[in-house]
Amino acid sequence: MKAAIIGIGAIAGMHARALRDIPGVELVAASCRTEEKGRAFAAEFGCEWFADTARMLRRAKPDFVTVATPSGAHLDAVLAAARRGVHVICEKPLEISPKRIDRMIAACAKAGVTLGAIFPQRFNPVIRTVHEAAAAGRFGAIAVAASDVPWWRDDAYYGPGRWQGTRALDGGGALMNQSIHGVDALQWIVGATMPGLAADENPVESAFAFTAVRSHDAERLEVEDTCVAVLKFKNGGLGQLLAATSLYPGQLRRFIFGGRDGTAEIMEEQLVTWQFRATHADDEATRARLGTASGTSGGAADPMAINYACHTRNFEDFLAAVQAGRRPALDGVEGRKAVAIIEACYQSARTGKPARVKDPA
Repeated sequence: MKAAIIGIGAIAGMHARALRDIPGVELVAASCRTEEKGRAFAAEFGCEWFADTARMLRRAKPDFVTVATPSGAHLDAVLAAARRGVHVICEKPLEISPKRIDRMIAACAKAGVTLGAIFPQRFNPVIRTVHEAAAAGRFGAIAVAASDVPWWRDDAYYGPGRWQGTRALDGGGALMNQSIHGVDALQWIVGATMPGLAADENPVESAFAFTAVRSHDAERLEVEDTCVAVLKFKNGGLGQLLAATSLYPGQLRRFIFGGRDGTAEIMEEQLVTWQFRATHADDEATRARLGTASGTSGGAADPMAINYACHTRNFEDFLAAVQAGRRPALDGVEGRKAVAIIEACYQSARTGKPARVKDPA
C-alpha cells in the first residue's frame, strides 16, 4: 500500500519510521509548506515532497495518508483526503473539539473511506493487559481509575512561532496535548467493564476540573500548563486526572485501576502492582513479563523520547481493517471520546461547575 504523510512536524518522523517497519507499505510522499524542511524529510525517508497537500493527493495517489499537522489543522487535512477518496489515520487528538471531529467522521463516511485515530498507548502491552483484565471482570466494579502525567516542558516549547500553547491549533494545554493519552486509556479500560455501553457512547458521565498556568508566562500562554480533574463514570466509578507540563524536571506517567476484587498500577511501561482476590495461573508470568522498567522516560521532559513501536501496531491495525473492509479498533468514533471528556473538563474549569460529557447527537 502506498502511504503519504500530511504535515512534516516532529511527529512525522515517527510516523515515517513506524510505516517503514510494516511489510508491504511504501511511503511515497509527504507535504508541508516549508521547502527546506520538506526536502530534508524527503531525502531522509526516500519519498517525494509536495508544498501543497491537494497536489500531493492528486499526483502521488496514495492508498492512505497519516495526518501529522498541528491538532487544530487536522480537520482540513482529513477533509482533503476524503474528497480524493483516500483512507486517513490521524494523530491525537483527532481534532480540538467534538464538533470538528463529527465533521471528519461525516465526511469520511460520505466518501466511503476509513477514518482511524492514533492513540498508541492502546497498543502498549501493559495497557492492553489491564484492559483485558477489566473486560474479564477481574477488578470487580472499578472504584477508581487514575491517570497522572507529571511532566515538564521548557519555555522554548511554548516559545514564539510555536503552535503549542495556542487555542486555535493546540485546542488546550497539558490536558489536551500531553494527557489525552491517559484520558483515552481511562475511558477505554473502564468502558470495557460496561458491556451495555453503545459503540458511540462515552463511559464518562461528567467532569469537574480546575486549570491554571503555574510554571510558564501566563500572559503569553493561551492554555493551561496544569490541570486537576475528577470524572464520574456512568457505572458509578470515579476517575482522577493530573495533567501537567509544569513539574520540573518531569516524572514518569502513572496509572491506577482498582476495585473490590483487585488493583493494577502502571509506572510508564512497568506493571508495578498486579494483585487480585482471585489469582490466575498466569499472574506471576504477567508480573515477570511486564514488571521491569523499560528505561524510557515516555516524554516526561522530551516529547520525542518515546518508542514508536506502539505507533507501528496502531498503523497495522488500521491497515488490516482497511484491507478487510471493517472498522478499525480505533476509528473516528473511538477517537472522539477522549476529546469529549476534555471538552467537559474545560467547560467545568470555565464555569466552576461539573459539566456533562456529550455523546454524538
